[in-house]
Amino acid sequence: MEGFSSDKSLTLTDAFQQLSSFEKVNFDETIELSCSLGVDPKQSSQGVRGTINLPHGSGKDVKVIVFTDNAEEAKKAGADHAGLDDLISKVKDGWTDFDVALSTTDAMKSVRSIARVLGPRGLMPTPKAGTVTDNIADAITAVKAGRVEFKMDKTGALAVIVGKRSFTSDQLSDNASAAIDAVVSARPVGFKGKFIKSVYVSSTMSPSVRINTNTLNIT
Repeated sequence: MEGFSSDKSLTLTDAFQQLSSFEKVNFDETIELSCSLGVDPKQSSQGVRGTINLPHGSGKDVKVIVFTDNAEEAKKAGADHAGLDDLISKVKDGWTDFDVALSTTDAMKSVRSIARVLGPRGLMPTPKAGTVTDNIADAITAVKAGRVEFKMDKTGALAVIVGKRSFTSDQLSDNASAAIDAVVSARPVGFKGKFIKSVYVSSTMSPSVRINTNTLNIT
């Protein structure tokens, strides 16, 4: 990591070029963009969450389950697992080997019984995240194609996957720009002050590279 300084801030393009110069490991690392927000995480009205359709996808093989009475239709649309009572029972027993959970509107009445299992893991379907829908086929397609979700944590920070180490710097820059735009769009109504305080990018095994927020389209 010769020549790298954690104190230096870069443009998105330069930051991803910096990441590409770090020593590679024997697997395709995930690239993540992290933001520290200026909101008060203790105020429910200042919660920040949303979804992003990454232009170049996430590079991840996303496992999707669907809570629905019409399991066969969901499986034909690409769901890895689908069902209702049987699937709820499986999750209740501790099974969480999936990345995204979708639900039809009617099924949510039953899915709420496992909110304590799914909620802490960020897997609970919600209308705001587009994971509660009656257009299951489109939702599965969007998630598999690279729609990712972000949610602020209790410290006022959030992180979102923007690709893999094997992506080009341009692809990562495009994805990261889309992510930043989505976070800005999720700014709480009426919030005053600096919304995004800092932005970093990193790979699974690399140090974080700081982004110069003055070079980003944020307010």
